[in-house]
Amino acid sequence: MKILVTGGSGLVGKAIQKVKTEHDFIFLSSKDCDLTNFDKTKDLFDKIKPDYVIHLAACVGGLFKNMNKNLEIFEINLLINFNVIKCCHLYKIKKCISCLSTCIFPDNVTYPIKENMLHNGKPHESNYGYSYAKRLLEIHSRLYRETHNSKFICIIPCNIYGENDNFSLEEGHVIPALIHQCYLSKKFNKPFVVKGTGSPLRQFIYVEDLANIILLILEKYEGNDDLIVATPEKDEISIKNIAELIAHYFEYDNIKFDTNYSDGQYKKTVDNTKLRNFIDYKMTDIKTGLSKTINWFKLNYDICRK
Repeated sequence: MKILVTGGSGLVGKAIQKVKTEHDFIFLSSKDCDLTNFDKTKDLFDKIKPDYVIHLAACVGGLFKNMNKNLEIFEINLLINFNVIKCCHLYKIKKCISCLSTCIFPDNVTYPIKENMLHNGKPHESNYGYSYAKRLLEIHSRLYRETHNSKFICIIPCNIYGENDNFSLEEGHVIPALIHQCYLSKKFNKPFVVKGTGSPLRQFIYVEDLANIILLILEKYEGNDDLIVATPEKDEISIKNIAELIAHYFEYDNIKFDTNYSDGQYKKTVDNTKLRNFIDYKMTDIKTGLSKTINWFKLNYDICRK
């Protein structure tokens, strides 16, 4: 089968390239097609004629990019998602798996969060542009399921980290940004400054685990329900502990927390029961995943995204 992967040069796309099966994969980057343009997207589908689509393409960033660029992020993602899902319908795609994020769940919610709670309230104000665009992607996919019995499902991963991430200090997600910050702090013998109090709690999934699970869903999942893809609740960890682990791997203990910065959402604990009912998959523990990610970052510092 022919599988089109949008966002194929990003964090998750690169991981799928590494673990991919024997099928015919086409990995699409933003340089290959402007997915915000419907005609160009349609021409791409017409040329490739994929059987399946893994939709990863998105305008993404960490807390501070989301806070500063809510409108831009909303509009770009809205266009990308509409065009891809519409073309999946027009070209009779057998299954489309679209990637959401646990950060789009309501801010005020009971824990642990389940899949059916996605629209039960407003998202956190720090990333409402990204959140609403992704929520509309879920609605769009669900409407095609209800109207045309399409196999358009959404996965909702917790915080993803790993090799080939964006290690930007300003626009990266928390783990890659902290890795880069600690690297520079040690290099220039300055305090390793962590923005915020470090108290927020998060579940983190190593990117190769997510890639493997996506392929299992593509090949074996027959359900029509969306799936939370996350580590167990017991593995939830604070940003402070993540920073301390990163500092440990760099052998650098001069850490300071700058409480002038926002912490963002305090927690967003999700329930992965539905996923565990589908597969029995052992996740990479955070210490092993961080060690692999930091080693890769050191080896690829000159060429990685930052």
